[in-house]
Amino acid sequence: MASSSLQYFIFSTLLLIFFISPITTFAQQSFRPKALVLPVSKDSSTLQYLTTINQRTPLVPVSLVVDLGGQFLWADCQQNYVSSTYRPARCNSAVCSLSRANGCGDCFSSPRPGCNNNTCGVLPDNTVTRTATSGEVAQDIVSVQSTNGFNPGRNVTVSNLIFSCAPTSLLEGLAGGVKGMAGLGRTRIAFPSQFASTFSFSRKFAICLASSSTSRGVIFFGDSPYMFLPGIDVSESLSFTPLLINPVSTASAFNQGEPSAEYFIGVKSIKVGEQVVPLNTTLLSIDSQSGIGGTKISTVNPYTVLEDSIFKAVTEAFTNESATRNITRVTGVAPFDVCFSSANILSTRLGPSVPTIHLVMQNGNNVEWSIFGSNSMVAVSNEVWCVGFVNGGSNPRTSIVIGGHQLENLLLQFDLATSRLGFTSTLSGRRTTCANFNFTSTP
Repeated sequence: MASSSLQYFIFSTLLLIFFISPITTFAQQSFRPKALVLPVSKDSSTLQYLTTINQRTPLVPVSLVVDLGGQFLWADCQQNYVSSTYRPARCNSAVCSLSRANGCGDCFSSPRPGCNNNTCGVLPDNTVTRTATSGEVAQDIVSVQSTNGFNPGRNVTVSNLIFSCAPTSLLEGLAGGVKGMAGLGRTRIAFPSQFASTFSFSRKFAICLASSSTSRGVIFFGDSPYMFLPGIDVSESLSFTPLLINPVSTASAFNQGEPSAEYFIGVKSIKVGEQVVPLNTTLLSIDSQSGIGGTKISTVNPYTVLEDSIFKAVTEAFTNESATRNITRVTGVAPFDVCFSSANILSTRLGPSVPTIHLVMQNGNNVEWSIFGSNSMVAVSNEVWCVGFVNGGSNPRTSIVIGGHQLENLLLQFDLATSRLGFTSTLSGRRTTCANFNFTSTP
């Protein structure tokens, strides 16, 4: 099994180099970026995180939902996809193999982007609505800004970025104006791997989500520095823990019999304050046969979702610790079950002064992901704060899903080469935020 996986990795890497690097030679000769940068905004109505790329010929801005564990870029090709450089992937081609296409066939109508004869297909999925469909594999031009880690730089072009077409119906449930989803997952055709192979930089990317819909966060593709005003390289504050591979796909609407493209980490226990929360620790491990259990990180879940028994144990411990601070529990406000009066909750640089929740990592070096009030609490009114965790029921596929609110204003670095996650605590502790990347271009 290990030998087979290694052989596939080597084969797919060679394919990616062959099919992407030569066609971008002109860009590499004139300028080779060390990293790329994309802005990220938060949609106020759906709480989805959005980014924009320029795609097609002529280039047009394409708004996409950021899907951290997504398999690849997929876009609506059914409406208004016009491009002179669109290329469908022909059956049995190397691009189809690299994409792990699940079928090949013809389209019985006039040829257009997303509908061509003798092409292979994959299954793009909307992980918000947990639906999937078939989609043609294709290639087209994508233009992205480079960066030195301090500012955006000149635009660079990937001449034949691999993606999948999808019908307009797959956009249901996504933010208004969105045309698809940007997959950042652990596949050879997700953005991180394609960008790294094209421009020969590290297979790393970092994501920093702003907490306000009026501010912009940032995604970096490539290595640090990750500089935020007033001149703070937040990569210097990273703690590290291994990224784990779930051997079974956790894709929402289908199972391809392959490892999951999503990012899992090993949480061995949870503390509220200094007290370890009593849990059924078997839920914290990933079952090697079914893929059930464990902890993953998600940008499509707006809040952290906990298996029922974990949710009850954590919120009970949180409520008890809050009571010692004279913080009074009040009636829950959907979608939250556990809420408190704001009367005795003080404001601090790290958010509302409430018990800190610690996710204790399994790598044995006392590494903890500390969730302070700014990430654990949600203000639902001037009078009420709620714990921003949701009960996921008694039989979820994944026991802990760390959602968007808990990711805001901290930086996560995903190192695909070493399978390692770097993470900071809230950047407020360093007197900056994810909205403080300087998007003013250098001269």
